[in-house]
Amino acid sequence: MTTRRALVSTHAVHGATVRCWTYPGQPMAGRTPPVIVAVHGFRGDHHGLARVIDGLEHFTVVVPDLPGFGASSDLPESSGHRHDIGGYAAALQELLVQLEVPADARLLGHSFGSIVAAAHAATHPERWSRVILINPISEPALEGSEALLSRLAHLFYLLGAALPTRPGEALLRWRLVTDIMSLTMTKSRDRATREYVRRQHRLYFGGFGSRRALLQAFEASITSTVRDYAAAVPLPTLLIAGVEDELGSPASQQHLASLFPDARLAMLDDVGHLVHYEAAGSAAALVAEFAAR
Repeated sequence: MTTRRALVSTHAVHGATVRCWTYPGQPMAGRTPPVIVAVHGFRGDHHGLARVIDGLEHFTVVVPDLPGFGASSDLPESSGHRHDIGGYAAALQELLVQLEVPADARLLGHSFGSIVAAAHAATHPERWSRVILINPISEPALEGSEALLSRLAHLFYLLGAALPTRPGEALLRWRLVTDIMSLTMTKSRDRATREYVRRQHRLYFGGFGSRRALLQAFEASITSTVRDYAAAVPLPTLLIAGVEDELGSPASQQHLASLFPDARLAMLDDVGHLVHYEAAGSAAALVAEFAAR
């Protein structure tokens, strides 16, 4: 949990009830704090970005729970929107209107949220002044070094969706699977950090609304990348990646950065795909320096 207090608001977005947390920033030199809108990753919610938010005290940070995750309900089938990149980008656009987010706001996305953020920035560049992507998805999951694991994970989600409700939900929320994921993705040797990651995943990894939403979001996560949108993002962009990220090698991150018209890449040592947990202080410092320009 972040130490900052939030204003919590509820919004009707394309038939879903979306909960949003706004953390007011502290003015600096008498200036109104700039706004950062943040998009969390797959199977997460606003809690996942807490450590980064703590390091952005001079920014007002707005973090919605994406439809189908956390405290937000699913997008109904009747809405015509799916829990995929297009559906989430459209939901984000509607939320910006309702929240009256200023056009000079900064957009931040982590992991799966980096794809959503890139897609929105490519479609609505006039809404933003800068883009920050933490652990951006830089290569297709079904083509990279972890392709076999991605295919096995897809079978896992397909099985969870196909089983009757009780065993299907039990499988998808199985703590053993969550703990294995935490163990393999955490690079830190610090016991307190490793325990924090495990506890966070146990608390929030099972907070999905339905198996339908979860499967749709997972399939979007393994078939889309930031590369699909990079060339169409005309804004200054910061990429923050971990050298040991299983979902994006340093070479793929460097290639991704080259696809943006105006981007710079910061690679963090001794961390993988969990920069928001294991290197949140370093990430927040990079975000603050870049977003304050």
